Parts: sequence; structure tokens; C-alpha cells
Amino acid sequence: MEELDEGRFSQKALEDFKLIDMAVGGDDKAYGKLLMRYRRAVYHMILKMVRNIDDAEDLTMESFSKAFRSLHRFKKDFTFSTWLFRIATNNTIDHIRKKKINTLSIENTYTDDDGQSVGIDVPDANNPDPQEEAIRSQKEELIQLYVGMLPAKYQKLVRLRYFHELSYEEIAEELDAPLGTVKAQLHRARELMYDLVKNNKEHL
Repeated sequence: MEELDEGRFSQKALEDFKLIDMAVGGDDKAYGKLLMRYRRAVYHMILKMVRNIDDAEDLTMESFSKAFRSLHRFKKDFTFSTWLFRIATNNTIDHIRKKKINTLSIENTYTDDDGQSVGIDVPDANNPDPQEEAIRSQKEELIQLYVGMLPAKYQKLVRLRYFHELSYEEIAEELDAPLGTVKAQLHRARELMYDLVKNNKEHL
């Protein structure tokens, strides 16, 4: 059991540490509690970066999937929110680089709920970190598990969006469906996947 200097952290951070221990120990409800604590904050942070609601929703889901898949490696050297926001910002910057969106200076920093500054670590695009590549594949593996639990009508949509990385417009064209329908169904699919994280993780 690792030693923890409780005086360094806020009450909320200490509660997060307990939830993490419970989640890693097999308590599936603890994942849901962490998700509900930070989902809104992560979403709004990402939305400021990409200025697009659909992309922000996608990236929020990806960020939590990535964090939960790596939770067993979390060290209590800093708060969970600092770690989670760093995962979310790095994942979003990766998206921005791919989409060539220039909506945010990469020098920006954010402040977590303990008032600590959270910098954005920008990896060298030309030399991908092997660990980042491994995390990416783990993230995709986790999303695949959730996708397989969705109703059939949502599975193709989600795979086109997350694995083939098609835009909403390209998906609408591929499926010969109205753009509004594609957006609405993907939104519903994301909600169902969040529910799976909260309620049904023990079935994975």
C-alpha cells in the first residue's frame, strides 16, 4: 500500500483516491462516480479547445475511456483531476493536429479544482511515443468492447466515427442518411456507452 501525504490534497482529491482504489479493486460503481464527477468539467474544457459540440462530446468519451483503461497505473503524486485533464488535453491536441484546427494556443494551461496549473504536454508528431501508441490501441480495444454491447443500429455508426475516423458528413453520405439523424444517433450511442461505463462494466 503506497504512503499518502493526506495534508497535500483537498478532501475531494482524497475522495477521488478512494474511488480509484475501489475501481481498480473491482468496484464498478466507482468508475461511474468518477465519470459523473468530472464529465461536465472535461467536456467544457475540451469544448473551449475545439469549439465544436460534436467533437467535444466524442473527445470527452475517448478521454474517459483512455483514463479508465490506464487507471491501474495512476500514481497519487498529484490529483486525479490533474491527471485526467492532462489525458484529455493531450488527446484533444492530437485531434486538433489531425484536423489542423487552429483554435487554441498550445501554450495555454488550465487550473484543476485544487488550483494547480495543468500544462499541456505536446508530443513530437514525428516521433510518436511507443507508450502513447500502446495507450491508443488500448483505448480502441476498450471502445470496441462497449461498441459490441450497443444495439446493432448504433454499432456501424460508432465504428465509422471512431475506427474509420469519418466525419459526420461522410457517415451521412456512406449510410445515405440525413446529417441530423447521424448526429442524433451518435449522440444517443455516446449516452448509451456512458451508461455502460456507469452501470454494466462488470459484464465486460
